[in-house]
Amino acid sequence: MNNEDIPFLSVAELSAQIKNRSVSPMEATQAYLDRIDSFDFKFNSYLTVARNQALEAAKEAEQAIADGNYLGPMHGIPVAVKDQFLSKGIRSTGGSKFLVDFVPDYDATVIANLKKAGAIVLGKTNLTEFAIGGGFQRYSTPRNPWNLDLYSGSSSSGSGAATAAHLCATSLGEDTGGSIRFPASWCGLVGMKPSWGRVSRYGVMGGVWSMDTVGPISRSVEDAAITLGVIAGHDPQDPYTWDIPVPDYREALTGDIRGLRVGLVTEQTHTEVVDPDVKEAVIKATTVLGELGAMVEEVSVPLSRHSMLITIALLAVEPASTHREWVRERPEDYLWGNRIQMLSGSILPAQAYYKAQKLRTMLRQEVLQALGSYDVLVMPTVGKTAQSIESFSQGTLMRRPYLLTSTFNLANAPAITIPCGFSEDGLPIGLQIGAKPGADETVLRVAHAYEQNTDWHNRRPLTI
Repeated sequence: MNNEDIPFLSVAELSAQIKNRSVSPMEATQAYLDRIDSFDFKFNSYLTVARNQALEAAKEAEQAIADGNYLGPMHGIPVAVKDQFLSKGIRSTGGSKFLVDFVPDYDATVIANLKKAGAIVLGKTNLTEFAIGGGFQRYSTPRNPWNLDLYSGSSSSGSGAATAAHLCATSLGEDTGGSIRFPASWCGLVGMKPSWGRVSRYGVMGGVWSMDTVGPISRSVEDAAITLGVIAGHDPQDPYTWDIPVPDYREALTGDIRGLRVGLVTEQTHTEVVDPDVKEAVIKATTVLGELGAMVEEVSVPLSRHSMLITIALLAVEPASTHREWVRERPEDYLWGNRIQMLSGSILPAQAYYKAQKLRTMLRQEVLQALGSYDVLVMPTVGKTAQSIESFSQGTLMRRPYLLTSTFNLANAPAITIPCGFSEDGLPIGLQIGAKPGADETVLRVAHAYEQNTDWHNRRPLTI
């Protein structure tokens, strides 16, 4: 196999090649580093490429496999991680001016787990400043591989662009209001927000502690399942992680969804914030689920139409509290939009924040009640396909009403996005699937069944 072909293998395919020694970790890592050198100037997906560390880790992985110490499907796999996660010996900026030269002396647990599984960290991907706001990028703006004039979407925009452009085998993002699923949807990828508490956030620069969730952005459901299986698990350094065994998520990908109950959320589908082509693609996707043996019905979750407004209040107040010293002492060092958001969050009346928390509890109850009758809820991921970079130059992401992801964040429930079609101008459309907290396997199973019976995930951007 030619080295230039390696980045176009899935994680599952590449891991099989590495296991049987048809491809070495050094060859895989060098192939990705060569692609980054050749193409990332178009996409702005990385802030830091850890070339020397990656090659050293690949050398160690190669020797371990040669010695018969194969660790599993992520051993020798080159990955990218969002620059929101602290990385030992690698610059970790948070996309900010405050941490431009910050080099941590320890790894976030998710990075430590990747390394423990033998994965190769290629570098740190671009993001909005401190993963706050919708389009405020300190250093450069990631471009969408499907159209370079368009945004790749939200705070995990670099991970989305890198994965879609085949500049990593899989990547990690972080999702507070949709920042894994949003870029995954706009870049034609699979993005999984696990159940809150399933993955450690130790060493992750925080936004809203009760919603922040780390998860994979991948090119297939199987690749997302492999990645999630490595990073999930109890962490004594994060007391909110669940102290229960991590299942083999790949085993959940049976393809059998006969008898499962699927609820199409009315308020998030039949709404003016969802474009007609997006709505049509999502409804056709539910038809496929029905043909596979699932029972599909519409279900009402009334407060879901207000989920973004509830999230706005939390995203204003809680980051402002986390950053209170910098907000007070160095407000001019924030980008304009985030400065306004931080200052506004600092003075938001307590009663407004309290009301948002009450509404969140009510919405979570509605979601859980619906999931008492249905195994999964489905809806569009984003009501529009990818928009221009210029459209994000003013305002913040959380004022974008067509982002339909935060319902599952507020409910602490797992949710995934998968490609379910393309618009007339050739841009990806995402189908969002969510389930009750702890039912990550069900989300993956339904997504995989749909994926394997459609062809959307096999398309590649023309710019790569």
